[in-house]
Amino acid sequence: MTPETMILERAFMSLKTEAECAAFLRDLLTPQEYKALRERLDIAQLLNKGGVSYREISKITGASVTTVTRVARFLKDEPYQGYRIVLNRLNGEDEIHKK
Repeated sequence: MTPETMILERAFMSLKTEAECAAFLRDLLTPQEYKALRERLDIAQLLNKGGVSYREISKITGASVTTVTRVARFLKDEPYQGYRIVLNRLNGEDEIHKK
């Protein structure tokens, strides 16, 4: 990616408070898109916590088992590790990637 194509990432980095981020997300996304993003983060948190089956996570979140499986794959196997970074920071951990 070039700096010109990373405008969205730069936009997020420019936000200073949770309120600013919430306002931007509400402007940027439809309610359904916002719900889908929140749902994926909820799935990632449940997967990270462990002890809950994919079917149980599906029932808890309302997401399909396919979505739960996809989030699990990105959490564990994909090289991006975006979920891992966010989960570690939300849990007050450093950026060490735990697998």
